[in-house]
Amino acid sequence: MEFRKEYFADERDDNLNEIGQVRPRADAVGHVTGKTEFYADRNVEGLLHLRMVRSPHHHARIRSIDVSRAEALPGVKRVVLAKDVPHNIYTILSIIGILPEDEPVLAFDEVRWKGEPLVAIVATSERVAYEAVSLVEVDYELLDSVFDVEEALKPDAPLVNAFHPGNYYAYDSGEARKVRLGDVNGGFAEADFILEQRYQSAPIEQAPAETTGCVVIPESDGRYACHTSTQALFFSLANTSIILDVPGSKLHFIGGTVGGGFGGKTDTVCEPIAILCSMLTNKPVSFQFNREEEMQVSSPRAAERVYLTHGIRKDGRITACEVRCYVDAGAYSRHSPYGTNKAAAHFPGPYYIPNVSIDAHCVYTNRTPSSSMRGFGCAIGDFALEVQMDKLAEMIGMDPLEFRFINAYRDGDMKAHHQPTEGAALIECMQEASKISKWPINDRFMKMSSLTRKGDK
Repeated sequence: MEFRKEYFADERDDNLNEIGQVRPRADAVGHVTGKTEFYADRNVEGLLHLRMVRSPHHHARIRSIDVSRAEALPGVKRVVLAKDVPHNIYTILSIIGILPEDEPVLAFDEVRWKGEPLVAIVATSERVAYEAVSLVEVDYELLDSVFDVEEALKPDAPLVNAFHPGNYYAYDSGEARKVRLGDVNGGFAEADFILEQRYQSAPIEQAPAETTGCVVIPESDGRYACHTSTQALFFSLANTSIILDVPGSKLHFIGGTVGGGFGGKTDTVCEPIAILCSMLTNKPVSFQFNREEEMQVSSPRAAERVYLTHGIRKDGRITACEVRCYVDAGAYSRHSPYGTNKAAAHFPGPYYIPNVSIDAHCVYTNRTPSSSMRGFGCAIGDFALEVQMDKLAEMIGMDPLEFRFINAYRDGDMKAHHQPTEGAALIECMQEASKISKWPINDRFMKMSSLTRKGDK
């Protein structure tokens, strides 16, 4: 690592003790000696095992659920249905005011994605729990499904979720999060060239080495200790408190080392039902996704479809940008309304464009609910934007890095969401990148600064 002190020297205190220094990781020794403990490393007497009955269909009405054979199986200690969950309809972002609550902990009227849980079974062993799952009989009425974000928005599309008429999240700006700056049509009229492109990503599974799960142990003081893989300990505790309708003081969440998460262990899908089962049996309960569940049931990064239209002049200046972005939330909201909001704020990237129009849609389909993954709401948009920048530069025969110097935002430039740019440093980062990569650029770009446009030629 190199620390470039020549940049912004008058804005920085050089009396630094940590930045630029090599420090050993606090958990390194435990990892390499095998002493690190994970949530599953609990050897508890009388531990029960929880498995889920999950929907084999993408969309279906539940006519009936017969659990009698499962309940009669020796070793089964409890069968839990939607009626047993105190606050069965929830949404994880309700704690920050993002509503409506739209997702059942256990489905009871319809299943809206393949893998949705309907019944929780607690047994004395994993084998017995799996056998009991196979004995539950569910009568389904198959319903039409929709998997494409633009098809889902059509008037005749199957309704995915009754809490979201039209299959979109309703923002205060309407059917999409909308951002406007300047006059986009006027900006296109000023352009010498216009480029419109479509970019598409697929859902991306985080695939952690450790699967999602938790182990719950009743404590002598009436609390429930939950050893969990969550990446958001107090976030998960707050949501569990809501779902179980118990004060947070009754819940003792214990985190620690997460065996890989990458944003994918923030959805609070294991803890509430495992704690409920522990409450109902007064026994410790383990709920661990198997690998198939981790790949099919855990929330991936959302698939996105992005339409970008840019107008540019022959000298390389971008005059206008229009964005239509469709984020596939899957069947329920989870983090997607927030991620879509981030996407709208992140476009049109680190470039000064005087005329911008952005419509970012959060769309519901019959896919696995999507959620957070590193940089969610921004990463796919960045991919689309930077590929588009290369195409624009090629269109006018300009070096792609020099094209970015011309359009890079500087301190004081107005962003699309009407906030002035502060602390950009983009020009300086590109200057260093060109040096390290030995990418030749014109000397005039090496004289530019993110602090001012004076001296630009």
